[in-house]
Amino acid sequence: MRTEPYSPSAGSAPDGRDDKRPHAVVVGSGFGGLAAAVRLGARGYKVTVLDRLDKPGGRAYVFEQDGFRFDAGPTIITAPFLLEELWDLCGKTFSDHIDLRPMNPFYDIRFDDGSVFHYSGDAAAMEAEVARFNPTDVEGYRRFMAVSKQVYEFGFEKLGMKHFASILDMIKVVPKMLTLKGHRTVFGLVSSYIKDPKLRMVFSLHPLLIGANPTTVTAIYILINHLERQYGVHFAMGGTGSLVKGLVDLIEGQGNSIRCNADVAEIIVEQDRATGVRLQTGERISADIVVSNADSAWTYKHLLPNGRRDRWSDRKLERARYSNGLFVWYFGTNKRYEDVPHHMMLLGPRYEGLLKDIFGRKVLAKDFSLYLHRPTATDPSLAPDGCDTFYVLSPVPHLQADIDWTETAEPYRQAIEAHLSQTVLPGLGDHIISSRMMTPLDFQTRLLSYRGAGFGMEPVIWQSAWFRPNNISEQIDGLYLVGASTHPGAGIPGVLTSARVLDQVVPHADARV
Repeated sequence: MRTEPYSPSAGSAPDGRDDKRPHAVVVGSGFGGLAAAVRLGARGYKVTVLDRLDKPGGRAYVFEQDGFRFDAGPTIITAPFLLEELWDLCGKTFSDHIDLRPMNPFYDIRFDDGSVFHYSGDAAAMEAEVARFNPTDVEGYRRFMAVSKQVYEFGFEKLGMKHFASILDMIKVVPKMLTLKGHRTVFGLVSSYIKDPKLRMVFSLHPLLIGANPTTVTAIYILINHLERQYGVHFAMGGTGSLVKGLVDLIEGQGNSIRCNADVAEIIVEQDRATGVRLQTGERISADIVVSNADSAWTYKHLLPNGRRDRWSDRKLERARYSNGLFVWYFGTNKRYEDVPHHMMLLGPRYEGLLKDIFGRKVLAKDFSLYLHRPTATDPSLAPDGCDTFYVLSPVPHLQADIDWTETAEPYRQAIEAHLSQTVLPGLGDHIISSRMMTPLDFQTRLLSYRGAGFGMEPVIWQSAWFRPNNISEQIDGLYLVGASTHPGAGIPGVLTSARVLDQVVPHADARV
């Protein structure tokens, strides 16, 4: 992996000959950018991936501190076939390089009263869990999952994999979306099948994993319920960072390169065509095509010259709705909490009210819901002997809220610590030996996420598919976008699929020679 400044040898083939392949520059090394690089390499391009950080990964960056290894962002791996495809493109077998472990249960969902729902992919076990909370909801749950399967077949396999070239493409799918009740919200549709308040939370919370409010997001996202059952929930041994390393190895195996500490200041546009990038150092790198894995709002507002973005103007970007922010606390303990599972959701006393605070009112509530990740439950190597690695994530408002995170972060962390100590991690404060935080402010300054949003634009129906920033620029030839803030959206399956869409819109390298 390249970390040194660019040199002429960077464009040489592995055997030393000049590399005559058309050149693709990828801005950003998140999962979307790395997957795009692999796919472009398989289509005959010389690829250079640029990232402003010191290591690749983007939101999937890895922090190493005090002997602990912390995955900065995504931890839940679904739809592994999207990763397997990338290894297949390179003539390699995914399982030979990545040890992916299935989770059973997928995660525990703990309610404020201490009751726990064990969420898994086993149909019989799930019906038993539903019956344990409310036997009268079992039949409704069965009907809900049948609908989830139908929505998955349309929403993921067809809608998500499709390039929307024009508004006409969008109009064509509207009747099917209406048939599948896509005009309803996830929470509303779940509630039409399930009556128990706790179970309504269980089966509607999944959109929060991709930055969406279950009470406002299109019901198309109930597809996640079937996606998880179909393909399971997995963890990569060594942490999510092992997937990043595996993708980097694929890229370099194609004779292509990753350059870190390479901060892109501008996408160069000449005669309405992207012709390369300029780094903050002033260095210019020429390219036949440019793919931005940066946040789409950041790409349009800061990386393109003025006058080159009629559709995605400053005014439109500022009026758009953005996903929630994230407060993430990473910590290591000098003891192991063996009773705590790998994945746990800790729901607070409020559900709909808290969602309104986060997404609507944009206030930092005194109560919270949390996602607790204990990867050492599966892979003890991520911590020193006898220790545990954790991170806990709390959805919070993005930076449009009147919150000074320089003053608020530590008191908020302390409140979370107290809550965990009182519930699932007794005596926590006495055992913390490593700690660090990320707030929405860090998402903005470190990851260049507009308004510090954790997942780009909020995936409400009028910001989905064609209404979302397109995978191919509508105005600049040779410019393409991948990642959470483009179609189809956030989450590892979403960003990997955004790279998959490139195969539909980027000409094969042979066509450019």
